[in-house]
Amino acid sequence: MSSLPRGNFSAPVQGAIVDQQALIHTRFAGAQLRATPKRRHFAKQSGSHASPVKGRGLAFHHVREYQGGDEIRHIDWRVTARTAKAHTKIFEEEKERPVVLCLDQRNSMFFGSRHCFKSVLACHVAATLAWAGLDNNDRVGGLVFTDSQHREVRPRRSHRAVLNFIHTAASYNQQLADTSASGDELIDAPQSLAKAFEELRRITRPGSTVYVVSDFNGFEQDAERQLHLIARHNDVIAVAIQDPLEDSLPGAGMYSVSNGRERLQLMVNPALRQQFHERREQAQLRLKASLRRAGIHHISLATDAPFFDTLQRGMMGK
Repeated sequence: MSSLPRGNFSAPVQGAIVDQQALIHTRFAGAQLRATPKRRHFAKQSGSHASPVKGRGLAFHHVREYQGGDEIRHIDWRVTARTAKAHTKIFEEEKERPVVLCLDQRNSMFFGSRHCFKSVLACHVAATLAWAGLDNNDRVGGLVFTDSQHREVRPRRSHRAVLNFIHTAASYNQQLADTSASGDELIDAPQSLAKAFEELRRITRPGSTVYVVSDFNGFEQDAERQLHLIARHNDVIAVAIQDPLEDSLPGAGMYSVSNGRERLQLMVNPALRQQFHERREQAQLRLKASLRRAGIHHISLATDAPFFDTLQRGMMGK
């Protein structure tokens, strides 16, 4: 089972299967996650975030000289008296930013060579972001998907909505483990990723902040198109989950490899290591270039390291 000590954000996540209580305890990490990337889009509903739209709102912004058409009741009489020129108060209208979490629990995520599986790390990251959104007084919901199914959690501003998302994540994670152990066949991941993004596009309202937590395996043309369409009217942050073994094969030698049901021997030589590394590097470069074209913020997290500090730096754009 996965775990992350309460209040200990410096330890890597552990485990091959998610512990739902551990996800609930990520609320302590979520409360500390404050910085967010610069956002461009806003929903129409009122909320707790200041929008660039200046008008009659809840938050005072600044004082400027009176201009024709300004409301007389907004005149700042103290500044007017001091400067002998009429000045008016300008306010920022507050807008809501719903948080939509897209959590990948496909078969490709059921893998890890160090402290935890990618699927487990993804659940912890998504839960932390959910709690952070609620702590920021945002409506929180999203989509959890596997290779063959998905479940929508409607965005709401309540602990129940976050707990519902966490329960769904834990349930799908357990199903992923059970399916892998039973040897059930799953549909191709590339098709599943595109369909998941199509469903994400359907449930996401313009002006949302969308976090996609995935290994982006199978990020091909259809999936790219759907994600780019989402990014047109929303702020999208791609949190890419990876494992060190996916970047580089171990040193030359004979290795025993198993998927839990079958076992085979794999001969690793320098040529294979180089070919593997180059293909992986090319795939990562294509992904980053695609995200950059769509203005999607990219954060990379690995299973062999604590995620909180890296996530926080990524949210701050560092």
